[in-house]
Amino acid sequence: MLKAVIFDLDDTLLWDHKSVSEAFKSTCAKAVEKYDIDPLQLEENVRKHAEDLYPTYETYKFVSNIGIGTFEGMWGEFQDEGEAFQKLRETVPLYRKQAWLQGLKDLDIEDEELAETLAKTFPEERKKHIFLYDETLEVLDALKGKYKLLMLTNGSPHLQHTKLSLSPEIEPYFDHIVISGDFGSGKPSTELFNYALSLLEVEKREVIMVGDNPLTDILGASKIGIDSIWINHHNKELTEVTPTYEVSRLKEIMPIIKSLNE
Repeated sequence: MLKAVIFDLDDTLLWDHKSVSEAFKSTCAKAVEKYDIDPLQLEENVRKHAEDLYPTYETYKFVSNIGIGTFEGMWGEFQDEGEAFQKLRETVPLYRKQAWLQGLKDLDIEDEELAETLAKTFPEERKKHIFLYDETLEVLDALKGKYKLLMLTNGSPHLQHTKLSLSPEIEPYFDHIVISGDFGSGKPSTELFNYALSLLEVEKREVIMVGDNPLTDILGASKIGIDSIWINHHNKELTEVTPTYEVSRLKEIMPIIKSLNE
């Protein structure tokens, strides 16, 4: 019998992909005020350079372990304790400026001042654009009180709590919120999943993991032997790991959860 549900946060309950896109759209519009350029091309350039630059910094091993993504590096404040987070705080201003600077250079624009402005604008725009999926609260309403609910999210505690403070409806639904940066390693770490199980005080057969990322959410659940529901937003094909169930959107988890208790 199912007693608990573990949820991922980003692109499972919060529509992070859309938030990033809208922040880029608003930020690139500022560059268009000064230069006659295609904002979509600037966004594409900056995204590419951000992804290429991120692994080149000495902080990359740390952010990979915790699960702090490329575009989180473009806006997070990382006001967390510890030497590694301090180093990350020192690194990200240069990283952000370089991503925008190189993106502009691809359009034959050499403007350090603008790159600096855009690097500082993006975090502010990202905070303005927080989106829940349409069915997030409906699903949580249906589950609250019937199951123990735990949020298991990778990232910087400060950044993840910032997201939750900007979407305050979500947090009250959860009995526990576990953030990888507090724990010391991110999904798919078996230690992290076992810690989540210990908080829920349930057996593996009594819990299910819901998430969008096959290499963190689904793989982590698989490694410790708990069932999973993969939200496949973009109709991707999997080769690395097999979820127990697959859906295309959040609300489709409800018939599955219901069936597990029949």
